[in-house]
Amino acid sequence: MDVRIEDLPPPILVESQDDFEDLLDVLEEEDEIAVDTEADSFYSFRDKVCLIQVTARGQDWLVDPLGDIDLADFGPILSDPTKTKVFHDAEYDVLILGREYGFSFAGLYDTRVAAAVLGSSAPGLAAVLSDRFGVRLDKSQQRSNWAKRPLTPKQIAYARLDTRFLLPLMHEQKEELDRQDRRMIVETECRRLEALEPPPTESHPNDFVKIKGARSLDPKGISALKELYAVRQKLAERYDLPPFRILGNKPMLDVARARPRNEAELLRVEGVTPKVLGRLGNRVQRALERAARKGPIQRLPMSPKRANMGQLNEIESELHDRLKTLRKVASERLGIESAYLINRHVLLKLAEARPATEDQLRSIEGLEPWQLKEFGRDILRTVDRFESDVKAGTVPSAPSRRRR
Repeated sequence: MDVRIEDLPPPILVESQDDFEDLLDVLEEEDEIAVDTEADSFYSFRDKVCLIQVTARGQDWLVDPLGDIDLADFGPILSDPTKTKVFHDAEYDVLILGREYGFSFAGLYDTRVAAAVLGSSAPGLAAVLSDRFGVRLDKSQQRSNWAKRPLTPKQIAYARLDTRFLLPLMHEQKEELDRQDRRMIVETECRRLEALEPPPTESHPNDFVKIKGARSLDPKGISALKELYAVRQKLAERYDLPPFRILGNKPMLDVARARPRNEAELLRVEGVTPKVLGRLGNRVQRALERAARKGPIQRLPMSPKRANMGQLNEIESELHDRLKTLRKVASERLGIESAYLINRHVLLKLAEARPATEDQLRSIEGLEPWQLKEFGRDILRTVDRFESDVKAGTVPSAPSRRRR
């Protein structure tokens, strides 16, 4: 496929309700639609949809949701299972469109997932389009401020290419997936993406545990990080800035670890500049003082997301680790990302249920027929060996859970 970007027809800017109605008329007649979004996550406390890119019938549209447009009628198109909606790396788009507009999804196809399932070690859009079509994407606008108006010519040129080639890419991928008998893997992941629900917009006091490196802190450091995180969230919301622009994760971890006693010591922490302190004021010292008064947190709490999923006991955690090893071996053998073979939610359910028979295995919610065929026997063998080790006393004992 020989493509000259400069020869493409210009995209259509959709900036009014009449323009949007015209686009909907086209989409009503189309069976395949490519979709993408741009948001302002690098510029605001709570990111919002700033642009929706659509490609269909050989034409690209850029829809401005910040204008005077009611997007409600786009929802039925996204939820229509007879229309294929093609995204590249759909998870963020699904979550933000669901959160902002209450949209639901059916008929979704993710070209990023397909690229990974086909064995690509670099399934990002720029790499995939370069390999497939020789198209070179300019990613310099990736972190530009998409909330600013008017959009610049560079932003427009960048945004339209995010969907322009997704439909032909999908068709090529589907042919290869069928040849390799892997289409069902992509379909399973796409159904998972369709079912995603946006997380709560309000932050939780224990969200700090999701920061990489939190587990390396001692109990006093954990207490300090919790207080610092709360201060950062309040300031980020007040100034409508992403939290990292108030204080980055690494400096915040370093402050929690060092617990400086005064401003001079605080300024020795890499990333804590006079400008940062100007915004934070004396709130850092007050946060550290509160943490000292409250005392150490001896055990890192679970993040709200993981708490809602349930917590494995010690014996189930051992089986979970063995099942992860089984999945990793299969991933290396097939050259497919392990999460696409058995996702983590199903893996947790397997560890909790400890299925001993094929009937019990089939009852695990989320386990697809192709997964039963490909991995069922190995899963049952792994569980059987595990149960033998439990009886032999080589696995730490823990309260048993009634099997489903």
